[in-house]
Amino acid sequence: MNWCHYRFRSVWDLPAGPAAVYAVLAEAEAYPRWWPQVREVVPVDERSGTARFRSLLPYDLVVTATEVRRDPVAGVLEIAMDGDLEGWARWTVSAGGTGTRARYDQEVEVRKALLRRLAVPGRPVFLFNHAWMMRAGRRGLTARLKRPDGPDGPERPDRPKAV
Repeated sequence: MNWCHYRFRSVWDLPAGPAAVYAVLAEAEAYPRWWPQVREVVPVDERSGTARFRSLLPYDLVVTATEVRRDPVAGVLEIAMDGDLEGWARWTVSAGGTGTRARYDQEVEVRKALLRRLAVPGRPVFLFNHAWMMRAGRRGLTARLKRPDGPDGPERPDRPKAV
């Protein structure tokens, strides 16, 4: 078993239509406004940027994300990642019940040296850390979608604007 390899899947049921959810998820540079663990997203060009994440544990992960697929008709957003994590991540947005179901799939290998050294004893903690981040992301996105001024309204006052 490769202890540095991870596969994740999260499913979020959200209180808005698929087009609204897709629009918010497609605006990656705005993630820090509603997802507390996404600390910074800096566009590099039209298809790529760098992102810095930090959840409960006292370390940052920095990746360069490159858009692989942006398909609003299919509801798919997919990126390739390089840096502290190498692999891919994909959002799939579809109608579900009275709102939208957003499925997040990710397959990565940890490249950050410290996390590789701690791979075996740290794995349960790393999994918990990721789960915590995803729960906070779902809460943040739900709050953003429920705002009376809509998903494109003013930024959260408690979060700095993304650079």
